[in-house]
Amino acid sequence: MTASDTSAAPLSEATAASAAGTTNYTWAGRFSEPMAERVKRYTSSVDFDKRMWRQDIRGSLAHARMLARQGIIAAADLADIERGMAQVVTEIESGQFAWSLDLEDVHLNIEKRLTTLVGDAGKRLHTGRSRNDQVATDIRLYLRDTIDEILVLLGDFRRALIELADKEAATPMPGFTHLQVAQPVTFGHHLLAYFEMFGRDAERFADCRKRTNRLPLGAAALAGTTYPIDREFVAEQLGFEGVCENSLDAVSDRDFAIEFCAACALTMTHISRLSEELVLWMNPRVGFVRIADRFCTGSSIMPQKKNPDVPELARGKTGRVTGSLMSLLTLMKGQPLAYNKDNQEDKEPLFDAADTVTDTLAIFAEMIAGVSARPDNMRAALTQGFATATDLADYLVRKGLPFRDAHEAVGLAVRRAEELGVDLPQLPLTELQAFSPLIGEDVFAVLTVEGSLAARNHIGGTAPEQVRAAIARARSRL
Repeated sequence: MTASDTSAAPLSEATAASAAGTTNYTWAGRFSEPMAERVKRYTSSVDFDKRMWRQDIRGSLAHARMLARQGIIAAADLADIERGMAQVVTEIESGQFAWSLDLEDVHLNIEKRLTTLVGDAGKRLHTGRSRNDQVATDIRLYLRDTIDEILVLLGDFRRALIELADKEAATPMPGFTHLQVAQPVTFGHHLLAYFEMFGRDAERFADCRKRTNRLPLGAAALAGTTYPIDREFVAEQLGFEGVCENSLDAVSDRDFAIEFCAACALTMTHISRLSEELVLWMNPRVGFVRIADRFCTGSSIMPQKKNPDVPELARGKTGRVTGSLMSLLTLMKGQPLAYNKDNQEDKEPLFDAADTVTDTLAIFAEMIAGVSARPDNMRAALTQGFATATDLADYLVRKGLPFRDAHEAVGLAVRRAEELGVDLPQLPLTELQAFSPLIGEDVFAVLTVEGSLAARNHIGGTAPEQVRAAIARARSRL
């Protein structure tokens, strides 16, 4: 075929469509055939990334204002873009917006609709940016909003823990190591341990927010842009604390998303630990707590059942959040600079982790408020594991016996009590004195649960006085 023949040849379907301006793909001018339907479904992200529409519009409006301020687009174009975006917001909020798989993602869907509404002004919006820096900005905005929500939910949950701890500040229960009775603690003290855990979670999310709150927009595809943009102005408009200072890193970095998922995984790990205890405590063989009926389910066959489904399910959901973290770490480990299509896979695990943590924290704050202690069962459990044995050893040390000798003497006393089927305070004084002549009548005050608790009267200790002081400090921290 001659050159003249080539020029006279008909355009392919895709090329003709592109020339006529009817294709939905912004990049279709380079291609000679339409995308296969299966590939279209495989590469589309709109079904899950459309949740970022508010962030996308917020970022686009800030970008447009910067373009107008810099004289890159006309003031009239900015007015049209703002008017068109207001219409898009109305349509999405009312459910009238038509999301299209052909348009691949949230960004192109919104841009296409804007262009339909306002014409050339909509086409000028993408000046000086790429979808690479656009999506990086949207994700950071989305995560920043999500972190703010999580911090509020963590605050609510920790307040619920404080309120229950305040009610049970002096309620004795066994403290366990190796799931064996160790020493007496109070239920309030035990709950405050979780307050501390979730406090560290709040610190981690707040710290993650600082690194998330950097603006990538302006990095364009990977190298920056030739237009005279003002990135600091956009950062100020969007509430970012600064800009990402390397364009390659700006579009390809997902450290902040990994860090967020790591914070989510740790939070869910703490939730899972609490869930495990609630499941154990609710078991009739233990019977330490009751969980309100609205957080439990029954059985389809056994009428008597009251199952702690919420803690069980949260314990299970911890695995999926840990899986989200592993997904993102694996996603990023082999990527060269700069942006790669792999990064489309960052959103689903990220969104799932965010949804799971926010839903779990919200329901756990309500559930903890509906937990009630069963003090009689807690106290009865304290009689079954020689919980005050360490107090007896400490008593002997105060009498002048070296600790290792005291430890051995008390071990012998425990063995004797076990043979007789009694607890240490039930051994007669003469039996106790057989293990050490230093033991006197005053030993029985030491061997009581109340005596054991009161003796640990220092910051961080389980004495009711200290638990109440810790609650006061906790309230002030919130």
